[in-house]
Amino acid sequence: MNTPAHQPGESRPPVALIAGPTASGKSALAIRLARLSDGIVINADASQVYADLRLLSARPSAEEMGDVPHRLFGHVDGAQACTAARWAAEAKAEIDVAHAAGRLPVLVGGTGLYIRTLLDGIAPVPDIDPNVRAAVRALPVAHAHDALRREDPEAAARLAPADTTRVARALEVIRSTGRPLKDWQRHKEGGIGDRIALSPLILLPPRDWLVDRCDRRFVQMLDQGAIAEVEALLARRLDPALPVMRAIGVPDIAAFLAGDSDRAAMIERGQRATRQYAKRQYTWFANQPPASWPREARQIDDKIADELAIKLQH
Repeated sequence: MNTPAHQPGESRPPVALIAGPTASGKSALAIRLARLSDGIVINADASQVYADLRLLSARPSAEEMGDVPHRLFGHVDGAQACTAARWAAEAKAEIDVAHAAGRLPVLVGGTGLYIRTLLDGIAPVPDIDPNVRAAVRALPVAHAHDALRREDPEAAARLAPADTTRVARALEVIRSTGRPLKDWQRHKEGGIGDRIALSPLILLPPRDWLVDRCDRRFVQMLDQGAIAEVEALLARRLDPALPVMRAIGVPDIAAFLAGDSDRAAMIERGQRATRQYAKRQYTWFANQPPASWPREARQIDDKIADELAIKLQH
């Protein structure tokens, strides 16, 4: 992401961005900012797009949203896979609507791929030959990585041998197009980073505070009805490979419902999965966005949230 932070005297339309790991306080801060600036909150979290995951995705409740407009929350049926390209197109449309109404778009979420796709654009890779895709996806990941080492050594060196999704993507691109994925990615198109004035903020609170929040929130989700949420999801008999079926907490609660674990084990596994996810997000947001983007290292309370919301208006 090469989008610079907002500069004084900027004439491009403003967009605020609040990003960071799960449970870092993003949603509450976004709502505060939207109230202060007549804003519209736009979701940038891959799990919160799904209608089936109101609790397990920690989607803001109707009470929390209050009178603040929220967009792209719970608008995708779990039977579909929401790609980064689809989300970016929808987010661009919502940003344009907000600007046309004279309101501030407030992007909030923890999915780095979504944010990067929106700002930088996507590589114009042609549609993959279905036969190539089927053959690649049928390979065990170890075999796929071996093939990638022969056909696109640079990608193989860059990707972890167990990274099933990215290894398969790199291999199907080189086989279907004859060009490495990195070659396509040099010519991204459709990003909005150069036509907006971005006011970004990355929340990176103390790790021990974040871990405690993750653990407590998973239990709260269960208390609020997350088990019933997964029961309803399982009753749909969706493809297990769909993102909604692999979302944090779903496999652990599903195993509990199947009798494969007790409640204590389910809680321990769900909390561990949440902590691991938060750690990956923390590392990504600490290192990938531009160094010029402000990082907030304090634990967020109401006073700090008000202070940050005021700063993000400028």
